[in-house]
Parts: sequence; structure tokens; C-alpha cells
Amino acid sequence: MSEAIYPSLKGRLVVITGGGSGIGGGLTEAFTKQGARVVFLDLAEAESRALESELAAMTPAPRFVPCDLKDLSALKAVLEAIIEEHGPVDVLVNNAANDDRHSLTEVTPEYWDDRIAVNLRHLYFAAQAVAPAMRTAGRGVILNLGSISWHLGLPDLSLYETAKAGIEGMTRALARELGVDGVRVSCIVPGNVKTPRQMKWYTPEGEAEIVAAQCLKGRIEPRDVAALALFLASDDARFITGHEYFVDAGWR
Repeated sequence: MSEAIYPSLKGRLVVITGGGSGIGGGLTEAFTKQGARVVFLDLAEAESRALESELAAMTPAPRFVPCDLKDLSALKAVLEAIIEEHGPVDVLVNNAANDDRHSLTEVTPEYWDDRIAVNLRHLYFAAQAVAPAMRTAGRGVILNLGSISWHLGLPDLSLYETAKAGIEGMTRALARELGVDGVRVSCIVPGNVKTPRQMKWYTPEGEAEIVAAQCLKGRIEPRDVAALALFLASDDARFITGHEYFVDAGWR
């Protein structure tokens, strides 16, 4: 499959949360191939180091920074250090999330707080940290990763779906607030993407059911999500903001 090249992304500083594996790993690789200066944050050190090593020969090579996104002080410090070292962040990709299954009866207030911290809260505060320099520069892109799960009402994901629905609302609000200074904010909504983690949840029969419910009969891969992210981050999308865009093969 041929891949588009976006000259406007070359040399841009791109920060990706949860960029060490899965969809995030696909994003890290795709932006690196565009010649962007990629810094990816993740808590999964083994997978992230492996990806960093795999892409080390690329120019510029991506850089992995360990970070627990639930620790907002640590997140702020990491982003401030990146900005101090490299300059304003051109593209923030808020990708990190965790879709552990749970039922209504199992949820405690503590688990609620933990899931919101993992799946929603850090996106807002990462945006808060990078926005001032973007506004001063008069440009910048924030891409938030949503999920098709709440659009379909999938089972055993009520907190995850609550957070992902909130991301779409947050995207629209931040697009309005930051747009006056030239900063664009959009949301990417993946369908069921074939990653090692997702394969934990599905039997071959379950996977076949998903494909059967899609308009296009194939498995979505991280590179398919990354292709949309590259376009939305590029100058080609200069008047695209404030909305959500699906990569779901027409799953209904």
C-alpha cells in the first residue's frame, strides 16, 4: 500500500501519549516516517524501548520518555521539559487509554476515579500544558483518540465509554477556545483495530462477527488510524477542527 507524504510534517515536533505499542506504536512509526521529531510517552517500558530500538535508524529517530499519565505533576513536568528542549509542540496526539472490562456492580468510587484518570483526565491537562506555546506560535494541532465503543454501546465498558464520550465533547470545546489563536483540535474515532491487546478480548468467532457488521470486510490496523492522524495533523487539513472522524470500516 502506497502512503502519502506530507511535507508540512517534516521537522514538526510531535508528542504522542501511549506511543509505545498498539495504535500508539503505529502513530509513532507513521509520524517518524514523515520526518517529524517524535517524542512518545508511555508507561510500558519494555514495549516502548523495543519500538525505540526498532526505529533508531530513522532520521530523526523517535525518543521515548517514560511517564505515568495518571500523575499530572509528572506529565506537566515532562511536557515542559520537552518544550524547553525542543520548542513548542506542533502536534499533540492524546492516544493513551485502557479498555479493561468491568460491570456496573463491580465499579467502586476508587475504580471510577482511576478509569477517568487513565482515559480522560490526562488528555485535558496535556492539552493545557502545550496550548500556551501553540497559541503564541499561532498554530498547532491536538488530536484526541476517541472510540466507537460508546457509539455502539458495547458491553462491559461503561466507564471507558463514559470517558470516550467525554473526549468528543472536550474536543469541540477546546476547538472553540483555541481556534481563535490558530490551534486546531480534532477527534479520531477508531473502530475495532487489530492489535495484540485487542486480540485478547476476541475469539475467532467474535472477530468474524465484527467484520460481518462492517461495511468493508477487512481488519483495521494501526496504520489505518495513523493515516488519518497524519492528514489531520498536516497543513492540508488547515480548516478542519472541532469534529470527530471515524476509521471503523463502517461498523454499525
